[in-house]
Amino acid sequence: MPLAQPDTATAARKRAVNLTLNEGLVAQARNYTDNLSATMEELLAAYVAQQQQARAMRRQQADAAVLDWNTLHGKVGSFADEHTTL
Repeated sequence: MPLAQPDTATAARKRAVNLTLNEGLVAQARNYTDNLSATMEELLAAYVAQQQQARAMRRQQADAAVLDWNTLHGKVGSFADEHTTL
């Protein structure tokens, strides 16, 4: 699954959403930014990219584990093979 690239603020279609945020935190954030929406969008884009990267890494680890297991099974077989009732 390819990682999505964050859209630039001018290129992406915008949609109004309602958020419930800590009032004190919003007041503090306003000391650092005049555009809270753009700041939140930037932080959300970074979060989404981080989650996508973590998911891709977990998938790679799972694929590697399956490959290792299949290699081991191909070399030594399965313990259950000696105890089959079929």
